[in-house]
Amino acid sequence: QNWMKGMSYCLHSESHLDTGPIYVRENGKLHVVNQGAGGIQNVTPKTRPFRLFSRGFSVELCMNREDDRARRQRTDHFIFTYTKEGNLRYSAKTLFSLVLGYISDNVDHIDSLIGFPEQIAEKLFSAAEARQKFTEPVTGLRALQKFTEAYGNLVLCSLCLRNRDLVISEKLEEIKSFRELTCLDLSCCKLGDEHELLEHLTKEALSSIKQLLLKDNSLSDAGLRRMTAPVRVLKKGLENLSVLDLSCNPKITDVGIGYLLSFKKLNCLDISGTGLKDVNAVIRRIQMQMGLVHSKVPLKEFDHSNCKTEGWAEQTVLQWEQAVMEAIKPQDDLRSRTAALRFYGKTHRIEEVVKCKLVEAETKASGNLQFYKEKGQNCHLPLKKEVAGSHELKNNKKRALAERERERTSKQKHLCLTVEDWDLLNTY
Repeated sequence: QNWMKGMSYCLHSESHLDTGPIYVRENGKLHVVNQGAGGIQNVTPKTRPFRLFSRGFSVELCMNREDDRARRQRTDHFIFTYTKEGNLRYSAKTLFSLVLGYISDNVDHIDSLIGFPEQIAEKLFSAAEARQKFTEPVTGLRALQKFTEAYGNLVLCSLCLRNRDLVISEKLEEIKSFRELTCLDLSCCKLGDEHELLEHLTKEALSSIKQLLLKDNSLSDAGLRRMTAPVRVLKKGLENLSVLDLSCNPKITDVGIGYLLSFKKLNCLDISGTGLKDVNAVIRRIQMQMGLVHSKVPLKEFDHSNCKTEGWAEQTVLQWEQAVMEAIKPQDDLRSRTAALRFYGKTHRIEEVVKCKLVEAETKASGNLQFYKEKGQNCHLPLKKEVAGSHELKNNKKRALAERERERTSKQKHLCLTVEDWDLLNTY
C-alpha cells in the first residue's frame, strides 16, 4: 500500500489542478484511483474528451525579421478603428490576412503557382502590388513571371505603352514576361527595326495578339520583313492579328506592304503617312489580295481609345511609370542649360519638331489610307428566282478567283523562300 499513500499525497497536494481520473494497471487489470475515499476501484473507465492543451493555454504569433524591427513589438496584425464615442479600438486580423501578407512579402520565393485557385492568386497579387514588390529590380521580375506563367491573360490582357519609351527601356524584361495579350499599343515609342521588343512580338507567347498599334516607330521595310517572317514561312507568330496600325512610318514603301499579305485574319489596316510611291496601285493590291476596302472616313479602331491597360497588373504598370518619372525629375533643373544650348545654335530639339511636322505633312499629302473588311462581304446571296440565271456567273467568278489565288500563292511561295527570309528564320 506504499504506492497508494504516495498517490494520495500527490492528489491532495495538487488538488487545485483538474488532473482528472488516474488509472493504474496491476496484474493485467486497469484500476481507477478514487480521490474521495483514497482507495482503488476496479471499474471501467469512462470516455473523456481528449484535450491537447489546457484551458489557459494561449499562442502568440511572431514573425522573425533580420533587421532591428524584430526587437520591436509588431502591431501590423491588428486593425485599429474608432468607436462612436471616439475611443480607440483594435481587433486582431484574420489568419488568412496574416498569411497573405507574409507570402506577399516573400512572393519571389514561390516555386510555382500553376494550379493554384485564381481567386486567391488575385488577392495575393494585389497584396504584393500594394507592397510594390514588382517594382524591385531582380526579385520583382522573378515574382511577376510566376504569375504570368500560371494565369496568362488574367494578369494582363491589354497593354498600352503609347509614348512610354522610357518605361520600355527600363522594364523590358518585365514587359516580355506578359503572355496571351490580345491588344498591344506601342505607338510613338521610336522602336526602330532592330528593337528587341519588336522581335519578341513574333514569339509564340504573343500569338494571341489581335490588335497591334505601331504608329510612329521609325519602321521600314526591313522591320516588316523581320516581323512577318515567321508568319509567312512557318505559319506562326502573329497569325491571329486583325487590327494593325503602321501609320506615320515614312520608311515603309510599296515593298513593305507586300509582306502584310500573310496576315489572313486582318480586318483593319492603317498605312497613312507611309512612304508609298504608287498609292493607287497599293490600294488596288490591298483590295484584290487582302479583301480590304479603302475607308473614306477615319475608323474608330485607330483612335487609340480602345486599347487600354487591363488586368491584375494595371497598377503595376502605373508604378513603373511613376518610378521612371521620379528618376528623371532631376533633369527638370537643366531647363536653363537647354535654353542656352538652343540660343548658341544647338538645334537638335528643333530638328525633332521639324521631323514631326514633316510626318504630319506627308500624312496629309497621302490622305487617309485606312482599310477595313466589310461585314457582309461574303454574305450577299442571290434571290431564289435569280439562282438559275446567275449560276453560270458564279461559276465564272469562282474560276477567276481560283486562278488569282493560284497566282498569288505561287508568288507568295516564291517570296517566302528567299535567302533573306531563311537568314531571318535562322535567328529565331
